[in-house]
Amino acid sequence: MEIYQATMKDLEGAANLFYMYRTFYQQTPDLEGARAFIKNRLENEDSVIFVAKLNHEYVGFTQLYPTFSSISMKRAWILNDMFVDSKARNHGVGGMLLQKAKEFAIQTGAKSITLETTPDNEGAQRLYVKNGYKKDDQFYHYYLKLREG
Repeated sequence: MEIYQATMKDLEGAANLFYMYRTFYQQTPDLEGARAFIKNRLENEDSVIFVAKLNHEYVGFTQLYPTFSSISMKRAWILNDMFVDSKARNHGVGGMLLQKAKEFAIQTGAKSITLETTPDNEGAQRLYVKNGYKKDDQFYHYYLKLREG
């Protein structure tokens, strides 16, 4: 298993995984949109994407976005996206991606990594807890939807 930070040479593999991820969350299939989105993230360096490859095949990815904690005056990361292809599940890929994200966050001096998942994604919840993530019971999270899509 190979897990590393994606570059432009990984665009097609990462875009395909991102496409499958969005489809998993019942989004309208749009491979070209997925490709353009990942290409923009890589070109603008406004996220960090780690990919997992098994036998030269892309089998998983995670995408982190930077943020900051004003209270602690430290960097933090939002683990916004993570996906493992169904044929590679239950082989430790998700745990390895989480470990790589953790190592990267420590290396960049971050205070924390936050993530969210749907209430019915119990497999992901078990994975997160197994890897040391705690369910937030101190804060409520709110969002303001500005438009559809």
